[in-house]
Amino acid sequence: MSRATTNDRSAVPHAADSHDMIRVHGARENNLRDISVEIPKRRLTVFTGVSGSGKSSLVFDTVAAESQRLINETYSAFVQGFMPAAARPDVDVLDGLTTVIAVDQQRMGGDPRSTVGTATDANAMLRILFSRLGAPHIGGPKAYSFNVASVSGAGAVTLERGGQKVKERREFSVTGGMCPRCEGRGTVTDLDLTQLFDDSKSLNEGALTVPGYKPGGWNHRLYSESGLFDPDRPIRSFTKKQLADFLHREPVRMKIAGINMTYEGLLPRIRKSMLAKDKEAMQPHIREFVERAVTFTTCPDCEGTRLSAGARSSKIKGISIADACAMQISDLAKWVSGLDEPSVAPLLAKLRHTLDSFVEIGLGYLSLDRAAGTLSGGEAQRVKMIRHLGSALTDVTYVFDEPTTGLHPHDIQRMNGLLLRLRDKGNTVLVVEHKPEVIAIADHVVDLGPGAGAAGGTVCFEGGVEGLRSSGTVTGRHFDDRAALKESLREPSGVLEIRGASAHNLRGVDVDVPLGVLTVVTGVAGSGKSSLIHGSVPASAGVVSVDQTPIRGSRRSNPATYTGLLEPVRKAFAKANGVKPALFSANSEGACPTCNGAGVVYTDLAMMAGVATTCEDCEGKRFDASVLEYRLGGRDISEVLEMPVAEAAEFFGSGEARTPAAHRILERLVDVGLGYLTLGQPLTTLSGGERQRLKLATHMGEKGGIYVLDEPTAGLHLADVEHLLGLLDRLVDSGKSVIVIEHHQAVMAHADRIIDLGPGAGHDGGRIVFEGTPAELVATRSTLTGEHLAAYVGA
Repeated sequence: MSRATTNDRSAVPHAADSHDMIRVHGARENNLRDISVEIPKRRLTVFTGVSGSGKSSLVFDTVAAESQRLINETYSAFVQGFMPAAARPDVDVLDGLTTVIAVDQQRMGGDPRSTVGTATDANAMLRILFSRLGAPHIGGPKAYSFNVASVSGAGAVTLERGGQKVKERREFSVTGGMCPRCEGRGTVTDLDLTQLFDDSKSLNEGALTVPGYKPGGWNHRLYSESGLFDPDRPIRSFTKKQLADFLHREPVRMKIAGINMTYEGLLPRIRKSMLAKDKEAMQPHIREFVERAVTFTTCPDCEGTRLSAGARSSKIKGISIADACAMQISDLAKWVSGLDEPSVAPLLAKLRHTLDSFVEIGLGYLSLDRAAGTLSGGEAQRVKMIRHLGSALTDVTYVFDEPTTGLHPHDIQRMNGLLLRLRDKGNTVLVVEHKPEVIAIADHVVDLGPGAGAAGGTVCFEGGVEGLRSSGTVTGRHFDDRAALKESLREPSGVLEIRGASAHNLRGVDVDVPLGVLTVVTGVAGSGKSSLIHGSVPASAGVVSVDQTPIRGSRRSNPATYTGLLEPVRKAFAKANGVKPALFSANSEGACPTCNGAGVVYTDLAMMAGVATTCEDCEGKRFDASVLEYRLGGRDISEVLEMPVAEAAEFFGSGEARTPAAHRILERLVDVGLGYLTLGQPLTTLSGGERQRLKLATHMGEKGGIYVLDEPTAGLHLADVEHLLGLLDRLVDSGKSVIVIEHHQAVMAHADRIIDLGPGAGHDGGRIVFEGTPAELVATRSTLTGEHLAAYVGA
């Protein structure tokens, strides 16, 4: 009887099994319009939609942010005080959340001491390994670290014993692995003296070429009137002592031009006044000077390894830690597999697993000493994934931001396998993605749109992939789009010769890059594409390079300030009203005094999230009330900054507000498909695809005959890619040469010429495996790219 009762109960679902959905109700973060969605747990859900439609706002800024906030709240107030405080997302209900592990595309820190090895803990494990097995033995793990300097010291310390103070002499020493010359950076900086002065001239003839050191100015008089050398004598004829005083003298107080001043040699003075500052914050002409005058050379003492002689002398089977870090990771994994030492068996097993994860995720071509700041967005994201592969955690929500960025179609299949493996372990996998190959493997699709910015933020479709195909949404309509091979190809007007290119993994490559046409450089990730183009194309060739470095900007930065649009707008307002241009800057004289031009007032609440309230005086407009009385074409400056780009292009294109300089910038923004952005929208609220196109629009204004674009389709929806191809065509038809480093098959199919590198990555790549037209590549199918492009166009 009791057994039957038990069976009856087992037929009733357990209460714990009813929580199989993440429910979002009334989400309004950024441009989301009060949307509600139900996301199935333990399934792979892909979020798609045009760039700027609200995908990241829903996944990262709502679901992931709230999960992180709730986890932080479980810690004590003391611990929370040391953690970044986050406000609750603007959403009514978030139910069924699990712990979120967010793997975004934020670039890794640009600190020169941060490497692939330090970012993944592989270096830490190698240091322990060498401290146990390395011969000769030089010390513990710190002795192999390029972040720890060797220091020693001695002195008296006062102790209290038995109620009496006793002085004792103590000594200490720390053996570190840091190279003392470059301090663990691998490179030493030097100032190119020819960029600082012309030694054939005297000071009075204007020998100094440093910005701000013109004759007559105080910076110049400091040297010309110091009395330490003759200002009418050419610098090259200075005596040794005079040259040392001019270049290297330590700071000293002296009377110059009747005023007590501190005299200092030119080199230390420039290092303090210019090189110690953040390059991004410098004025453009000073930044240009610094980039020209500072030379980075490999440290002669450690040969770029960052390590001291002692750390390099300790070896295991003839390999030092510097040699191990310089190896391609796939080779290092084989070397570690060959080590058999029972005393460190658990360490070797963990290190092998980490290195094998690199190979599995398609990053076996990297080396552990590669600077983290040089990784592309896609590479950085995959490096972050490594610590999650093989994790024993289940029922976790993994959130990925376009994990296929920077991946060749061949590598996308491998990434799909990893996403499915994480799901099959019982995890919820949420992916923001545009690539149809990834959308196709989804269990559930959420399509946002219909447009971008203010025209987006609604759920257009929820369901399976087949339902998406027939849904009629922008994504559904473009899902099966395939760009056809171009019928008529442009003929090159010339070639750009590259000879003996050997940067990174390139093997003395000779290639003629066609000019006057659309050239696509492709190949698997790590095959040497960026090394060939960025590292070998001479700067003197008039190149305008649009790479993947992120846009820097605070919440005060917006499209108007970033593109330089605000400068002509301020001048137009000033001219029309007979006042100073500085009044029309919210970061200068025109700022609202209450909020200092921020538009909001921030209240710090210690370990709780700070509160931002709209400024009551300016009502969020950021400007002083008196400034808003000045008008141009019937609009005040705050109304102009609230205009969408397309409307502003018409406003400044004709009539009383006609401003040709502003109109040109706005036309470029419309050209790249950003007509919907408002001029004053903070840069921090833009999506990855929007930032990429904003950068492209800015560079389009530069003078140069050759445009080099590094993966311009990153973050772009299928519909936006079509728009980009039209833009590339217009650039070529206007007489420019366009070189695109790209994996997207639509861009390859649209090219006039293709240069394919490979055949593999790292030391398996670095060679030209194909040069010719897309049709020839499809016909021969001689490379991985050829096979995938043929499958794409249905050949």
